[in-house]
Amino acid sequence: MSLDLDKRQRAMLREMGVRLWQPPAPAAAPAPAPVAMNNIAVDARTERAEPRFDAEVAPARGAPAAPALRLVPAQAPVSRPAPGLQPRPAGVERMDWPALQAAVAGCRACALCEGRKNTVFGIGPAAADGAAPQVDWLIVGEAPGENEDLAGEPFVGPAGKLLDNMLLAIGLQRGHVGDAPRAGLSTSVFITNVLKCRPPANRNPDPAEVAQCEPYLKRQVELLQPKMILALGKFAAQSLLQDSVPELHKIPLGKLRGQVFRYLGVPVVVSYHPAYLLRSLGDKAKAWDDLCLAMSVAPTVAHSV
Repeated sequence: MSLDLDKRQRAMLREMGVRLWQPPAPAAAPAPAPVAMNNIAVDARTERAEPRFDAEVAPARGAPAAPALRLVPAQAPVSRPAPGLQPRPAGVERMDWPALQAAVAGCRACALCEGRKNTVFGIGPAAADGAAPQVDWLIVGEAPGENEDLAGEPFVGPAGKLLDNMLLAIGLQRGHVGDAPRAGLSTSVFITNVLKCRPPANRNPDPAEVAQCEPYLKRQVELLQPKMILALGKFAAQSLLQDSVPELHKIPLGKLRGQVFRYLGVPVVVSYHPAYLLRSLGDKAKAWDDLCLAMSVAPTVAHSV
């Protein structure tokens, strides 16, 4: 308890013999030195420092120390990029049939992978132990369309029905796994396309897209070992014959008909694409001539093997 006594009260207490405790006078705090700023004296007590976001405040004596607060700039949310293009799988030229199918199914080597629903590897008879089926005929089209992209199978829809009828006319039947051939027909035929993914809006394939898929087609031919290749359409012909026919891009498809070319040693006959024949009915007779030419060559090749 502290007493606030005047002089008279203190004198009376001294007369009564009561000793009073007098606290020492506090030492005078030194006056803060003036701070010179641009030759102007500023009292340091009135100067306001710039705020610091990372300043730490010392806790009061006796109070528990609070954790230091530090203002951290907000960070933008991290978004994962969508899967982009990737190099074509290495070693396509050494793959077996199941590995080749898996490589095509997961291929992201060109932008066509972004819009596809299914890759279209091809359709043909089954083979034992995962090996490629050994076929007499290989039918090569250009690229999957909308129906093929949905079904994951080449040549479906009206163009596919026309192709099936063309094959029936020469004794061939489209082969599915587990399907038995009809009487008098052979399922020794594999059907595929140069491109394994559908171009948007069924546009023509780009050269870069064809280049990415060519190794897959080449390996298919090596594993299937067909006796005859029937190339249907301009892009199929260009893909198969670009290394053997000079200035191929300048030659119309009609000029490639009626001849027998070779791809990896296999005879190749060029004909019109069934989708074109649906628009140009008058050229169906020419397509039949192409089939007859292929049939005239195929038995010779089969007999010599």
